[in-house]
Amino acid sequence: MNGWGIMELIIVTGMSGAGKSQAANALEDIGFYCVDNMPPSLMPAFADLINRGQPKLSKIAVVTDVRGGELFHNIDEVLEELTEKGVDFKILFLDSSDEVLVRRYKETRRRHPLCDLENISVIDAVKRERDLLKSVRAKADYIVDTSQTSVAQLKQRLTSLFLGDSYKGLSIQCISFGFKYGTVPEADLVFDVRCLPNPYYIDELRPLTGLDDSIRDFVINAPHTKGFVERLISLVDYSVPLYCNEGKSQLVIAIGCTGGKHRSVVIAELLYSHLAKNGYRVSVNHRDINKT
Repeated sequence: MNGWGIMELIIVTGMSGAGKSQAANALEDIGFYCVDNMPPSLMPAFADLINRGQPKLSKIAVVTDVRGGELFHNIDEVLEELTEKGVDFKILFLDSSDEVLVRRYKETRRRHPLCDLENISVIDAVKRERDLLKSVRAKADYIVDTSQTSVAQLKQRLTSLFLGDSYKGLSIQCISFGFKYGTVPEADLVFDVRCLPNPYYIDELRPLTGLDDSIRDFVINAPHTKGFVERLISLVDYSVPLYCNEGKSQLVIAIGCTGGKHRSVVIAELLYSHLAKNGYRVSVNHRDINKT
């Protein structure tokens, strides 16, 4: 707990339509007191209230974004002020591709907040918002891209990040994915396992996933897999402490195969088990395992 009496303060921001409301719901479900659409200029006063124990809260998530219009433009100055006051906070940035954001607005028929504020189209609003958030994104401790993420998967990832004390060093996310569905935009490290034999071409194995023993045995026992895994783990073991030394809050390791159902799942699970065994705060997520 820091000098301000706040155990955890998460500032949730990001692109409109990227899932900030779902993120707030997920954080609320794991014990955070959530405040939506707070203008940045009110954050220091809110921190003062918490510091005085009115109300007495230990886990807080504040959502702030461009809905505040001009009130949001001073976000960088407010973040500096919070830092100068000694308020310990982390920034969670929700992102998504421009194409997905535009599609979501078309599907829901909702209006982007900048469409009315600046009288521009949805496409222009998304581009304008991305420009406004560029500096905040650069400061973010956690970036979660929801382009290919379901609501359930988003909740799972945030629960892994923030359930318990999220300030205990580096949080590692191992994500399996299929290249045919696109890469993982927020990944720090990407490993391609399409060089390993593919169980998809064996009829009795095709319907299974990398969570099944027969798939795992097929991949692990394949020629060259042992050498690949040894080198992968050696690189990760060398790199992770370096990220810790740099003060990084989140490390996303993405493992990709063609469809994200077999090989990448096996290797992601193996890497997850290795990191967990070595005491790291790690979680695993299989983004495309249920896709056809």
